[in-house]
Amino acid sequence: MEGKKLSAYRRIVVKVGSALLVDRAKGLKRAWLASLVDDLAALAGEGVEVLAVSSGAIALGRSVLGFGKRQLKLEESQACAAIGQIALASAWSEELGKRGLRSGQVLVTLGDTEERRRYLNARATISTLLKLKAVPVINENDTVATTEIRYGDNDRLAARVATMIGADLLVLLSDIDGLYTAPPALDPDACHIPHVERITPEVEAMAGAAASEFSRGGMRTKLEAGKIAIVAGTAMIVTSGDRMNPLSAIDRGERATFFRPSDHPVRGYKTWIAGQLEPAGRLRVDAGAVSALLSGKSLLPAGVRTVEGDFARGDTVAVFGPDGREVARGLVAYDAADAVRIAGRKSSEITAILGYDARAAMVHRDDLVVSGMLDVIAAAAAEG
Repeated sequence: MEGKKLSAYRRIVVKVGSALLVDRAKGLKRAWLASLVDDLAALAGEGVEVLAVSSGAIALGRSVLGFGKRQLKLEESQACAAIGQIALASAWSEELGKRGLRSGQVLVTLGDTEERRRYLNARATISTLLKLKAVPVINENDTVATTEIRYGDNDRLAARVATMIGADLLVLLSDIDGLYTAPPALDPDACHIPHVERITPEVEAMAGAAASEFSRGGMRTKLEAGKIAIVAGTAMIVTSGDRMNPLSAIDRGERATFFRPSDHPVRGYKTWIAGQLEPAGRLRVDAGAVSALLSGKSLLPAGVRTVEGDFARGDTVAVFGPDGREVARGLVAYDAADAVRIAGRKSSEITAILGYDARAAMVHRDDLVVSGMLDVIAAAAAEG
């Protein structure tokens, strides 16, 4: 850990996993929730703005309805969410209210943070709740979200919320106390890693699958959340929530992994671009294009080798280098059909090919965020 107390941060987002909040046989773990809210109230009392991204609606509804472990149909999951959301929001409101804090429930879907206007509306609502000294309690709206339009885990949702409202710390409370060199349940010799400077492919290779029946994510989605957070300048801590007063435990020095934020974070409009989870298409580029992107230039058609996806002008596309790793993300200036026609061609040829005057860049630098994957860029540049 970096030795910095939580109270030193200005704004903290805390993500709570379903397994921490819900016991399959007994329902809501009320005593544990109370201990967490004690920690949140203590931080709020020291002037820290706190937000909670709370899983548990489906798990709690499942418990109430007595569905057990069996696989649920989509409509059953949504019904569980509808019942669980009311109970969950009520519990958060009651516990925060006992400590003199207001709460506000915010339900979002993937589209609410991927579409620019809805993203801004969600940010304005959450920011207003903070100004009113309320604690936003945020969850994915599982009553309406389906597989193709949902986050699927609250780790990435929490990271998206953290970057949306400019939090300087994201805490992921889970059923594991941080990152290990390998999944500790599978490898008894796995070593805990207390500090991660940046998320490299080697770090990603250490991630395993979900560790509990309620968890949809596992360490892999936590690293995906970390990549969203740190590029926007938000530090991240992954630690076990399987103890009372889990935030106080961090300050006591209990085991956790700290992910250092970028020294050169993207801000504002580019934060939204960088955090897009579902790009509409992919552009595969050569090593020269990777070097150009690294130096702050736009992506020109000449450097594009292949175009994948059915996207429209203005959609988000991911840019991949020669080795297949993502190096940038941005808003494309062409529909997919036109992008295919001009890929690999010089900018001076575009008008003749398309039959109209068009932008010289496939993705302009003002609409593009380069990934913080220096090892990828260096390797690609070396190939050139």
